Amino acid sequence: MTTSLESFISKVKSEVTAISVSDAEKRLANGSPVLLLDVREREQYSEGYIAGAENISRGFLELRIEGRANDRDTAIFVYGDEHQGEFAARDLQNMGYTDVAYISGGVNAWSDAGLELHRDRQLSKADVQRYSRHLLVPEVGEKGQGKLLDAKVLMVGAGGLGSPAAYYLAAAGVGTLGIVDADVVDVTNLQRQILHGTSDVGRPKAISARETLVDLNPGCNVVPYVEYLNSSNVMDIVSEYDIVVNGCDNFPTRYMVNDACVFAGKPIVDGSIFRFEGQATIYPCDSDGPCYRCLYPEPPPAELAPSCAEAGVLGVLPGTVGLIQATEVVKLILGQGDPLIGRLLMYDALAMSFKTFKIRRDPECPVCGDNPTVTELIDYVAFCSGLNHEVAAD
Repeated sequence: MTTSLESFISKVKSEVTAISVSDAEKRLANGSPVLLLDVREREQYSEGYIAGAENISRGFLELRIEGRANDRDTAIFVYGDEHQGEFAARDLQNMGYTDVAYISGGVNAWSDAGLELHRDRQLSKADVQRYSRHLLVPEVGEKGQGKLLDAKVLMVGAGGLGSPAAYYLAAAGVGTLGIVDADVVDVTNLQRQILHGTSDVGRPKAISARETLVDLNPGCNVVPYVEYLNSSNVMDIVSEYDIVVNGCDNFPTRYMVNDACVFAGKPIVDGSIFRFEGQATIYPCDSDGPCYRCLYPEPPPAELAPSCAEAGVLGVLPGTVGLIQATEVVKLILGQGDPLIGRLLMYDALAMSFKTFKIRRDPECPVCGDNPTVTELIDYVAFCSGLNHEVAAD
């Protein structure tokens, strides 16, 4: 019996290509375009894996490999425990993949060679149950869920845009959500601001939002800021977070948040709405840009930029735009997909149409340009010609 098994393993090895740990490490360190697959079960993978490896257990290899690599000429290194790598390499070859090699000795040989194994944030049993549907998504999985749980996102406003964005980010498992809003809930908000209910009328939005989000997901750390953002506190608040979601509807706050994020190097996931129309984009606020000022160096006159209270807004519209913002935040955290950087997404609810326009960094931008003239926070109320400076998130 033992002889038959050894013969079978030898036959499989003769049909596939082996690569030594040292050669594999060199190829990976050089940045060679290689898909690295760990074919162990998820529990084993979570105990330690080679950096950059994606986990597809061997039993699901045929079902999921095409989600990682459609091109049959993709270079693939595969490894596991015992002889899993050899068998997985053979399976891939049988599926038509032409450039496959197994790492000889698998994960144990890698560890024995003194090379580092990475370990992701360990999920609790409660986390595994709550986020079970995320764990089934290859682009999320346990590794991605750990990133979400470790992420810190600041919501500027708990109004029309902040409500759906924060609600779904909390549900998705974003570990820390900051909510900045000094306004109180008004009955006119309830047509669109879904974080609040009739019993919350007259209460601070940040507090109402926190209670709703914690009830949805007790594991989410929701930090309320019942205060207006201004030049004296914005840098301290922004610096505590990884990503800023902008949902305010007044220009002084928009310009101030933009400048603060450029100075702090924090990306902004921006959204805005008007009656039946909305738009969303990401300002990376880095040397590649663009930032908000690249598109809008100066604010328009007040009469050309009415607020929701003045112009009105379709109640479901901020739900659509806010969810787009939430989706972009999740993509940034996971490092997946093509984020809305350098692209402005325009949404027309009446036509039910989406259009995307390219936007670029302005080398003459006063904040993120090649020779910036704005290097510290300014008086944004004066800059915006006396527009309302309070955060009125909508």
